[in-house]
Amino acid sequence: MNYSSADASETRDYMHLFATINPFDMTFILHKTINSDYRVTYANQQGATHFRREGKNSELASDFFTEDIWVTLKNFMNQLSTHKDGYKTKIFLPVYEELEVFDLSLLLVEINTEEPIIRMTLTNRTVEEAERTKLLETKEKYESILDHNLDPLVAVNNKGEIEYANPALSNSFGFHSHEVIGKELIGFVDEMSRKSFSQLMERAFLGQSIDLEECSFLHRSGHFVPVYMKTIPIVVHNEVTGVHFLIRDTSPHIENKEKLFYLSYHDHLTGLWNRRALKEHLREDTRFAELHNEEITIIYIDLDRFKLINDSLGYNSGDELLKRISDRLNMLSDRTSKLYRHSGDEFVYVLRHSSKETSEEFANIVLKELNKPFYVDHQEYFVSASMGISVYPSDGKEMDVLLKKADQALFYVKDRGRAHYRFYQEDMNHSFPNEALMESHLRRAIEMDELSIHYQPQVDLNTGMINSFEALLRWNNRKFGFVTPAQFIPIAEESGLIIQIGEWVLDQVCLQLSEWQQKGFRPMRVAVNISPKQFKQETFAHQIKQILDKYGVHPNALEVEITESAMTNMRETLSVLNDLKEIGVVISIDDFGTGYSSLSYLKRYPIDIIKIDQSFIRDIETDTKNAAIARTIIHLAHNLGMEVIAEGVEKLKQVDFLKEAKCQKAQGFYFSRPVPIDEITAKYMS
Repeated sequence: MNYSSADASETRDYMHLFATINPFDMTFILHKTINSDYRVTYANQQGATHFRREGKNSELASDFFTEDIWVTLKNFMNQLSTHKDGYKTKIFLPVYEELEVFDLSLLLVEINTEEPIIRMTLTNRTVEEAERTKLLETKEKYESILDHNLDPLVAVNNKGEIEYANPALSNSFGFHSHEVIGKELIGFVDEMSRKSFSQLMERAFLGQSIDLEECSFLHRSGHFVPVYMKTIPIVVHNEVTGVHFLIRDTSPHIENKEKLFYLSYHDHLTGLWNRRALKEHLREDTRFAELHNEEITIIYIDLDRFKLINDSLGYNSGDELLKRISDRLNMLSDRTSKLYRHSGDEFVYVLRHSSKETSEEFANIVLKELNKPFYVDHQEYFVSASMGISVYPSDGKEMDVLLKKADQALFYVKDRGRAHYRFYQEDMNHSFPNEALMESHLRRAIEMDELSIHYQPQVDLNTGMINSFEALLRWNNRKFGFVTPAQFIPIAEESGLIIQIGEWVLDQVCLQLSEWQQKGFRPMRVAVNISPKQFKQETFAHQIKQILDKYGVHPNALEVEITESAMTNMRETLSVLNDLKEIGVVISIDDFGTGYSSLSYLKRYPIDIIKIDQSFIRDIETDTKNAAIARTIIHLAHNLGMEVIAEGVEKLKQVDFLKEAKCQKAQGFYFSRPVPIDEITAKYMS
């Protein structure tokens, strides 16, 4: 098509003006021909560099742009006839195999030429769009964290006014977000907590993320709830513009903590102080006595022939009698004396501000009270007791020394007729049982092949299947015959032999696991009790790994049972447990609730299984306290992701209770006594 010189000049002037106005955009002038084709009569450097098809010098738009791009552009240009003021939109174009984002601007320009002229501007927004998308994703993630957090979260501005509240606030405290937005957060805090809260708020707006352990927050129903608060400053351009408050209802934790505190320091059956309480109280008592130059009397009480009574009555009535004895003994306690249940039928009185005369008077009162009859199930029973007495500081200053000497005096009493008391004297050492002889035999027990391991099945309460056992040590001595673990384990502990014996048990169990694996039996796990002394060895975890490697046993086939008394040093315990978890063995806490029961170690330690002590299982079907304690332990363990095994199950009703409480496994005489390995292999491995 031919232009007049005036037309060509006018078009050039327009293109020059257009290029000057839009120097940083990709600009194009296109002419529409009679046959509806388009020619690119002008493209600035940015546009040509970005879009001109390589190797094409033609003015035809279909040659200048790639086919995909031109199809998209032409579609929009064909709509210009209905947009007299121009057309603007966002488009996506495939440039060099990457999809880029542009702002497209089209305008039909009236110039005195025969061909319509279209002015096209493309502004690349790819980077801005990517940043906007990223910001949007970040915003959605941020909002998702807030909205779906299980703990209530509120955001306040620098005036302390609530600007945001997540749905969890309603779940915990009853307030919907629209009810609290615009109100001051401090208005929901009780008067007693406001000073601490104000200090928390002040420090939060200084950019500090801190917490408030004790605070009370208003519930919509009108009462206050104990909460834990944590602040998270909202920082924008290095300036704190607001603060997020995490507000966690701690009332369930306080309730569990109180229950576990009670379990830690009290005997479950009688409600008396337990051995742990004795240890801690006596430490304070001796410190006080030393400062004030006073004496403390330890009275060690053992009920005479109570095992015979207990066996005759049965465990239920026997426990009921024991509770009544405990109640009567506890009535004698006052502000200067405390009563502790030391073990089954053994009790300890600690008398402060005492003398030999007052101690003798107290001991006679105890004997007199126990001489009165007890009634259980409308039957009359008489109980007597023997007592050994030691005195601080003349007989010693450490609890173990004082208890040992009181025990020696107690044995002296039992050996000479029972039912009276004696103070400790040095010559009683000669009459105490010859533990040295038993220790001598125990030292050669492994060499003489006197030790053996019995296995007690652990039953899955849901399926009835058995895939784990507990290994239990037995000693058949050539002189003493069968010696109970209660007799020889304390000797092994005190003498240090427990480490050698413990290593032997681990070796034998892993050998047995290896034999089962080699014979192709289904996978089984065996739990091994670890003594505190054995656990506290620096090389304990390394020894476990060596034994597993020695027999080629998979680590998760071995369960390490640790008593709570072994875990008093949190730092050392955590280090050993982490090493064991790295090896891959299963970790369980044995006799949970009878020793160092603490939420702190349950939270921090990598524990897999909690074993409920049999003392909580006994009479669980009739004893509401035992039932409540067992349910609490099971619920707590499940919330912490731990498995629960109940020990000492002897009745079907106990099984039914444990199933209803969602306890996973149980072991006890109801299912099987501990039996030799041959019986285990024949009965459970075939």
